[in-house]
Amino acid sequence: MQEQRPNSKYLVSSYYRKLTTVTVIAVFLLILAGGIVRSTGSGMGCPDWPKCFGNWVPPTSVTELPSDYQQFYSNYRHEKNVRFAKYLDLFGYGEIGQMILADESIREEAEFNASKTWTEYINRLIGVVVGFLIVLLLVGSFKYVKSKRVIFWLALVSFITVLIQGWLGSVVVSTNLLQWLITLHMILALVIVCLLIALYYYSHQKSVVVATVNRRGTISALLIVGIALLLIQIVFGTQVRESLDIVAEQLGNSQRDNWIDNLGLIFIVHRSFSLLLLAISILLFYFLRKANSESNLLVGYTKILVTLFIVEILSGAIMAYFAIPFWIQPLHLLLGTLLIGWQFYMLLLVTNIKRRVKENVYAVS
Repeated sequence: MQEQRPNSKYLVSSYYRKLTTVTVIAVFLLILAGGIVRSTGSGMGCPDWPKCFGNWVPPTSVTELPSDYQQFYSNYRHEKNVRFAKYLDLFGYGEIGQMILADESIREEAEFNASKTWTEYINRLIGVVVGFLIVLLLVGSFKYVKSKRVIFWLALVSFITVLIQGWLGSVVVSTNLLQWLITLHMILALVIVCLLIALYYYSHQKSVVVATVNRRGTISALLIVGIALLLIQIVFGTQVRESLDIVAEQLGNSQRDNWIDNLGLIFIVHRSFSLLLLAISILLFYFLRKANSESNLLVGYTKILVTLFIVEILSGAIMAYFAIPFWIQPLHLLLGTLLIGWQFYMLLLVTNIKRRVKENVYAVS
């Protein structure tokens, strides 16, 4: 890759660039918080949504709740599930809706636990902050409807996707953390991450930068394959987590040292798949070193990518060999999300070079 950076100016205001940066950071913090909720079993700490036990500020003691609170919120969630089943039936998935309504375990209501309630509540507060930031991004994007339309459309789609994610989060709660909905919730979170990464990328572009890069097709293909396989790996990870919950329940939430040994084939596939992903990132590094002898930009990004994969694999090894410490699970999830975002940013970088090289215009902060 060859680069020349003349006196270029950002196409977007400093305020909007800072806002996109803060929003991207906040989304990763939200994913970390969600991982903490998952690892501590606090997902049902608030049985309703968007409020928590009917209040905007949750209780700190069970004495603040009525004696029949478990039955009340079980019925409350069931009513929401009836409405959700109707939506599923409308789109041709009535059988799934009936299975949800027939599953008695979904109606089970956990006993109040103050620490779990407040863990989930803090997670929701961070979600509110992220939602507010995305509203500001949308409002600020109207300024660029004509001059840089891609920013407006990315902000609008991000806003709509966050609304859908919020509604889906309420369904996850009403169905008592139904596993396939958790997986869908996670995939949609990754979509939001990529949308915001793209918004960050385009808002940080500069007006004039000349650039060329060799083997763009090979590099782009490796990045696309890497992202696709990492998405599959994350889905495997949610299935491992589902199996882990089952094993933990079977062993009475004790004997943590034996949980991994009882996971079976899905864990072996998940573990082995990570080595394939690491190999692809190393291959990407090899091609970039050969293709970009005069610049360290993409090579440096790939070094970070390989490092992230190594740390991700190490965090998985810590879970496997040290009885799954609860603190490592959110970190493992965060690293996986960072890897998706980092590869997607690199893909934007490479494809933008490919698209604009004939115009001799390429922009990156």
